[in-house]
Amino acid sequence: MPDQPLAPPARILPTIVFSQFAGTSLWFAGNAVLPELQASLQLQEGALALMTSAVQLGFIAGTLVFAFLSLSDRFSPRLLFMLCALLGAIANALVPFVAASLVPVLILRAITGFLLAGIYPVGMKIAASWYSARLGKAIGYLVGALVLGTAFPHLIRGLGATLPWQQVLLAISMLAAIGGVLLYLLVPDGPFLSKGATFKMGNMLQAFRDKAFRAAAFGYFGHMWELYTLWAFTPLILVTIAPQLSGGQVSVYTFLVIAAGAVGCIGGGYLSQVWGSARVAFVQLLLSGICCLLSVFMFQVEAPLVLVVFLLFWGVVVAGDSPQFSALTAKTAPAHLVGTALTIVVAIGFAITVVSIQLTGFLLTLLPIHAVFALLAIGPALGLGALRRLLIS
Repeated sequence: MPDQPLAPPARILPTIVFSQFAGTSLWFAGNAVLPELQASLQLQEGALALMTSAVQLGFIAGTLVFAFLSLSDRFSPRLLFMLCALLGAIANALVPFVAASLVPVLILRAITGFLLAGIYPVGMKIAASWYSARLGKAIGYLVGALVLGTAFPHLIRGLGATLPWQQVLLAISMLAAIGGVLLYLLVPDGPFLSKGATFKMGNMLQAFRDKAFRAAAFGYFGHMWELYTLWAFTPLILVTIAPQLSGGQVSVYTFLVIAAGAVGCIGGGYLSQVWGSARVAFVQLLLSGICCLLSVFMFQVEAPLVLVVFLLFWGVVVAGDSPQFSALTAKTAPAHLVGTALTIVVAIGFAITVVSIQLTGFLLTLLPIHAVFALLAIGPALGLGALRRLLIS
């Protein structure tokens, strides 16, 4: 009888989860200190959309370049993760030194986004090299870590409201660097580490010929239209509707709203073992779409507690379907094109976030806030229409 792979050491998943959390804390680091950057650069309200979109565009470019060069297949993924975490930490720490001009700040944020392509997707590959049968649950924890990492800069800003913003960025950089080093030292290459196909643009059309893959991909695209736009504009929503909140309170509540998505990710991972990924993703996407529509009324309620409770629920369901879409796209992609197919889907998904963020920022200059976010329901509506095919197949 052939030898069976041993169960992963107990430290593996917690280390990967912590490192993913630490590395992805770089994502919204610029957003967390945006008021200070706006004052330094004399920026107008459009700065929020610019700062977020710079990271998103960098991430899109990074995913395509990393896949085209097959970096995580040609080199140790744990080494790649550590190098990207260290370089991303340096790029983030350099922002205070160029904060007198907008262009260098945006360039550094784009570089940070580029390097995040060596953290978030590569962390998934590392997890897959250790977990085979339980990968769905592991992905739930990993995406939950991404959500917490994205939210964490707002918590640092909120709890350390008296700290200079430069120290906030430095603390985030130190966290990311520690996460990268710990993963390299404590997580060796797993027993299921495999080589993927070389990236070829022509493979994209082949992957999208499959109806099930198209359904999963377009469901994910609808989800992405809503997700990062809500995350990016949560501080603005709180400031506009509840101006009595202090800056520290706004940061802490923003952290809680974004971090609530981790509950949806992990809880959805467990539910998917009973309901299946398609049903869990459908229900969460439906609920988040309903929240988009309800925002027309909820964003006119002058009660901070009611607003925060509503945003917390929205935060749970808006992100909770992310792991299930990852599982669905991986499951329905052609077996020999999983890496290429997932890369294209992620790149398109993040390109959609840039359009959504920029459009929302523009509409906020023309319309009252309660009239804008209902338009995010377009994404869930289209995503549900696509995803329905997987439920009835």
